[in-house]
Amino acid sequence: MKSPVYDPDCTLCPRLAAFLDEGKRQHPEYFCAPVPPFGDPAARLLLVGLAPGFHGANATGRPFTGDYAGILLYETLYEFGLATAPVSVSRDDGLRLLDCRISNSVKCVPPQNKPLPVEIANCNRYLAAELAQVADGTVLLALGAIAHGATLRALGLRLAAHRFAHGAEHTLPRGLLLVDSYHCSRYNTNTGRLTPEMFRTVVGRAASLAGLAGAARQVKRS
Repeated sequence: MKSPVYDPDCTLCPRLAAFLDEGKRQHPEYFCAPVPPFGDPAARLLLVGLAPGFHGANATGRPFTGDYAGILLYETLYEFGLATAPVSVSRDDGLRLLDCRISNSVKCVPPQNKPLPVEIANCNRYLAAELAQVADGTVLLALGAIAHGATLRALGLRLAAHRFAHGAEHTLPRGLLLVDSYHCSRYNTNTGRLTPEMFRTVVGRAASLAGLAGAARQVKRS
């Protein structure tokens, strides 16, 4: 039986389905399918990203694994004791998330990394099903404005009541907390819009709100 939070055969978005088919033709070794969430289903911290990258998560089949954005993400999760390794290489590399889970607003890779509004809306049913299953009091960390909006829509909430801003915190029904961060994309980190320290601060804050700050490990910086 398929999980309601993920359908590996989903073809709700014709453009994305065609893009996956062509990607699989060009790269038979790639995953080229909707990428499932990764991590502990009962986690107290759920990160919501945008969508898989073509040569990253779309190739490996695990969120942020192989994506440039995953370099800073997994390094930071490891620093706070939320991952068992600082580098995510493949689905079978043994890396585990600890009391943490990663999902995406859109499960299929979009052309130019830009999903259309209708595609975000189509995929929102899976995020809604996932959020319906999280425990009350779970902390949600939205990586970017699209993830922020998708999370609110999945919960049936008005976007106007919760404006996106890096570091913003929003109290939601069921004791859920939504924390915002700029996406850890190549563009944002290369332009300095998001620095590693800014990202560590917001992830640390989300972990603290989830009661996970005590798990932080000290990492010697080179």
